[in-house]
Amino acid sequence: MRTAFGLPQVLLIILFIGGIVTVTMRYASLGAKHYADSYTREQAELFMQSATEAALLQISEHNRSGGCLSDWNISSSDNRFTAQITVEKYYLADATTCGGTLSEPIQTEESHGMISIRVIVDSNNSHPKILHPVRLERRSLQRP
Repeated sequence: MRTAFGLPQVLLIILFIGGIVTVTMRYASLGAKHYADSYTREQAELFMQSATEAALLQISEHNRSGGCLSDWNISSSDNRFTAQITVEKYYLADATTCGGTLSEPIQTEESHGMISIRVIVDSNNSHPKILHPVRLERRSLQRP
């Protein structure tokens, strides 16, 4: 009788190698999804910064004699993300400029003109490049 692999040993080796390949492919696909989600989230964060800067530009060029800006929406050029921007408070030395509850009177000249702003970025889930929905929210104190 010769010493060699029999059919059961060959099948066990093929099954073992198949299991290793399956586990490897599973981790590779998880890694690819993670990188895609990280890339989408990073794009959303960059869009949030751009939307905040665009809002500050609009606020700085707005004439407050007719009232203050309170909220508006900005969409990305590729229609992947939408930012909802809300000004929660204007901190002004003269609180009657904006009227209502939108402005808060302050006593310090250094803080005059500061705003409390909230930016919410949502992904457009119908876009083919968005694999998983992204929603980011940031509140900050800014000077336009």
